[in-house]
Amino acid sequence: MGLSTRWLDRLTAQWGRPVPSAASRLLQPLAWIHGLLVAIRRGLFAAGVLHSAQAPRPVIVVGNVVVGGAGKTPASIALVLWLRTQGHIPGVISRGHGRSSRTTQLVTGASEPAEVGDEPLLIHLRTGAPVAVGRDRLAAAALLCEAHPETDIIVSDDGLQHLRMRRSIGVILFDDRGIGNGLLLPAGPLRESLPEKVPDRHLVLYTGGTRSTVLPGYRGRRALAGVVPLREWWANPQARPQPLAHLAGQPLVAAAGLARPGAFFDMLDAAGLHVRRLPLPDHDDLTTLPWHGHTGAVIVTEKDAVKLRADRPECGQVWVARLDFEPEPAFLAALIALLPRPAPRPPTEPAPP
Repeated sequence: MGLSTRWLDRLTAQWGRPVPSAASRLLQPLAWIHGLLVAIRRGLFAAGVLHSAQAPRPVIVVGNVVVGGAGKTPASIALVLWLRTQGHIPGVISRGHGRSSRTTQLVTGASEPAEVGDEPLLIHLRTGAPVAVGRDRLAAAALLCEAHPETDIIVSDDGLQHLRMRRSIGVILFDDRGIGNGLLLPAGPLRESLPEKVPDRHLVLYTGGTRSTVLPGYRGRRALAGVVPLREWWANPQARPQPLAHLAGQPLVAAAGLARPGAFFDMLDAAGLHVRRLPLPDHDDLTTLPWHGHTGAVIVTEKDAVKLRADRPECGQVWVARLDFEPEPAFLAALIALLPRPAPRPPTEPAPP
């Protein structure tokens, strides 16, 4: 790890303090410039100088104003599964953070994480919904609907600051960090200033279970549902997991390439598992396995599992921990009030005698 990386890690760790550090204060002039550029860009879209366009289907954007993981992927998965229960046929679009390809493309079960992104691949595997990735989200939405015309609503995984594509509904996520020190990048964690009130047709959802900003919103609960052997997970990513207690008392290693791996490790500890922690960079490609030489069981996140094949050496005892997210019923009721009605489907014809 180079000097610049260590310095960046130290700086971002300070973003979580409620009172800005001296280093953050030194960077505040750059944060003011960042805020000015964001305000100018928003103003240009509002004035029609920069043009936005409607996607082929209504769009629900799931995003956050704070950098780092706030639970977007688990929330998007939960939203897709719930939309189906309401009679909708959802599809998903995403930029596919960290992917090597610049093309707009569909995600399949055979896609490589490096090509489409680990999170879009996970969403597709966990939900079975069609997923398209691309820097241009309008192009991704067009490709999705062309390939899957039955889609009647689109979930945009991230993209709250992507103003070129109009949205029908926005879901703003916050975890237990709230807004940290309250400063904009690079002095703090905010991509844009916290709005004074919740924008029209937007809902705030607190994924950490507690309200962590002044904005009114709804709570959700993230919890580990259990573990699945890596080979079985690849055979059926939606398989029912075994209880975490199945691994209790064993020498365990836990690896996590997340923005906040500590939260994952804390969940394992709370479940009574005592693990040796192996935090990895967010979106780590796992070309080198960090548990080399460990002969016992290894626990990884689903986001990391998409980059591990079961026949790979040292993956024979890998278990995949499934993270589920459940919004409170009041959030779902508020979302129903904003959703378009699903299109009526033709009745199924009876089978011939």
